[in-house]
Amino acid sequence: MDQETRWLIRYNEVVEFIQTNHRNPSRHRIEEHDMLNWLKANRKAMNAGKMRPERVEAFGRLLALMEEYRRKNQYE
Repeated sequence: MDQETRWLIRYNEVVEFIQTNHRNPSRHRIEEHDMLNWLKANRKAMNAGKMRPERVEAFGRLLALMEEYRRKNQYE
C-alpha cells in the first residue's frame, strides 16, 4: 500500500468519525489518539508548507469541518 492510499484511508476515517459522532477526536480517549496524532502531524506539515498540493485542499476541507464542531460540549 503506498503512502497516498494510507493518507486517504486515514483522512476518510477522520472525516467519517467527525460526521458520525458530531465531534472532533478527543485527546482524553486513548482509542482516538491515532487520529489526533495524524491531524497534528498534517497540520504541522501544512503550516510549514511541506504538504503536497493535492492534499492541502482536502485537508483544508477537513479543518473546516473540524471548526464546525470546535469545543463541542459532550454533555449537550
